[in-house]
Amino acid sequence: NNECILSGLMSLSGKKVLHIDKNPYYGGVSASISPLEELYKRFKVPGPDKSMDRGKEWNVDLIPKFFLATGESQLVKILVHTEVTRYLDFKVVEGSYIYKAGKVHKVPATEEDAHASDLMGMFDKRRFKKLLLFALNFDVRNPRTYQDMDPNKTTTRDLFSHFDLGLDVIEFTGHAIALHTSESYLDQPCVETIRRIKVYSESLSRHNNSPYLYPVYGLGELPQGFARLSAEYGGTFLMNRAVDDIVMENGKVKAVKSEGKLFHCKQLICDPSYVRSRVRKVGRVIRVICLLNHPVKNTHEAKSCQIIIPQTQLNRKSDIYISVVSYAQNVASDGMYIATVSTTAETSNPEKEVQPGLELLEPIMQKFVSVSNRLVPNEDGKKSQIFVSRSYDATNHFEDECEDLKDLYHRITGAELFGGSERHQSHSSEDE
Repeated sequence: NNECILSGLMSLSGKKVLHIDKNPYYGGVSASISPLEELYKRFKVPGPDKSMDRGKEWNVDLIPKFFLATGESQLVKILVHTEVTRYLDFKVVEGSYIYKAGKVHKVPATEEDAHASDLMGMFDKRRFKKLLLFALNFDVRNPRTYQDMDPNKTTTRDLFSHFDLGLDVIEFTGHAIALHTSESYLDQPCVETIRRIKVYSESLSRHNNSPYLYPVYGLGELPQGFARLSAEYGGTFLMNRAVDDIVMENGKVKAVKSEGKLFHCKQLICDPSYVRSRVRKVGRVIRVICLLNHPVKNTHEAKSCQIIIPQTQLNRKSDIYISVVSYAQNVASDGMYIATVSTTAETSNPEKEVQPGLELLEPIMQKFVSVSNRLVPNEDGKKSQIFVSRSYDATNHFEDECEDLKDLYHRITGAELFGGSERHQSHSSEDE
């Protein structure tokens, strides 16, 4: 997906782009699989059953991700900046939930939510509202909004104790609103957490039910939209082509060999699957795609939602994420739902680790389990001019992937992604 976005951005800035993909579809691991028969084939599962209805009505994301709806969200900035919004329709995700003591609760992120929430007692509600108000009024350029704390020095732990927040409130604020994936954020400067709370709340204020958006017809629409952008600005696509070799000269990429042909280039952008020797493993991710014929219990019959199970609830080091989409987003047959449970594997039996998430979804009609290595590049690519993306993490939102995208863009071009002038830069057609 990041490769498709970058091919669109590079074409837009006047570079000559050739996009070779070993798959017959756009987006690699972030594709949506259709028809349903293809998904069963891919996971070597017999089926589908006749009751699953028309297979063509299904578009199942291999790695589902939601994104925050505000203009401050990185992905929204990219979509607006490139005008890829022309090719896509979005729907608001209907709810955002958190798991506590065996039950699912709505994540409170507005004053009204806080008032009605069963996650907090009366005093906690008051303190949490004060924190929300502080975050919404916070402006890094205006020290008068700091309330006597230096956001670049005060830790998030100290920020929370300044507002006298209880442990339960800290848990859902850190993991379900600020979307941190581990506890290390508590000892970092609080400026980033304040920014995240603000982005979440502003996204929510636009749509009320949840702060998340999701493309109609599934996430595969996203790489497809950027592929169209690339083609519109002169990019060339070769799909279903194996990459046989990467030709180097003096430690620098010179060409790509595909099916006996040489394609010369000055820079190469790819995911880890094309350059195994240039990446290292940093962990494993388990994902279980579940097909359901009912909404998830305690989510107010939501046709789409996110559920986060914080690590501390299950004595883990990583949160468990559940994303639910359905026929309402045109990704499943009428009345059907797709729920995906994912987490960073911590043991040699990852399927057992996601069991608490699967229990929330029962009864499940069909499960598709995958465990994949999380791979990151060994080097920044400046010497070899080979720029490798990181493989996707276990979260079900795009915030961390966008950081990788910004980092890649900076390494490739030397410019910041939103320096403001990329839309109008023109390069000589010699750039490749």
